[in-house]
Formats: sequence, structure tokens, C-alpha cells
Amino acid sequence: QVQLVESGGGLVQPGGSLRLSCAASGKLFSIYTMGWYRQAPGKQREWVAAITNDGTTNYAGSVKGRFTLARDNAKSTVYLQMNSLKPDDTAVYYCHADTYTTSDYWGQGTQVTVSS
Repeated sequence: QVQLVESGGGLVQPGGSLRLSCAASGKLFSIYTMGWYRQAPGKQREWVAAITNDGTTNYAGSVKGRFTLARDNAKSTVYLQMNSLKPDDTAVYYCHADTYTTSDYWGQGTQVTVSS
């Protein structure tokens, strides 16, 4: 079983920044593709960003240029740096691990609220 533990969410004013962290259990983290998704009230869950085992990143158009995804394989942790935050970024953010098996894994979610 892979356990994902998220941290770093909170309340921030528009234009501010937050860094989310997702720590994964297990010793195979370095081969996983890691991703972030988010879900706002009344909306479907949407994909935000992903990073492959070789460090290649992809971003949703709504966050491109503002969010940066990175991974530290020594710590089995992925980071989502969120800058220039907007009220529309308010959502529960979920960490995701694609293990390339029949199972994939989700974190419990962390709340990000962007409000003045």
C-alpha cells in the first residue's frame, strides 16, 4: 500500500503564494508519476499538474506560468509551488500517485483558500 500525506494548505490573499507538499510511503517513489488534482465546491475534480519519474512536468492551462511542480526522490516527496494565487484556485487539492500497476493512490486532500 502507498500512503500519501499532504501538507501546506491554508488561507492566502489573492496574489499570494503557498507550497504544497505530498510525502509518499514506500521505496519505489522514484519511478512513480506524481500528480496534483483539485476540486472546488460544485465542480468536478480537475487535473492540475503532473511530474514523471524523469522530472518532466505538465500543467493545466489554468495554472501554467503560476504553479511549479518538483520532486525530491530522496525524501519521496513532491512539491507544488503556487504563486500569484487567484480566488478561482480555491479548492481541495489532492496528491495522486500512478504506480504503473493495477492500483493508484490518492491523498486525503488539503484545503487551499484564496480570499481577501
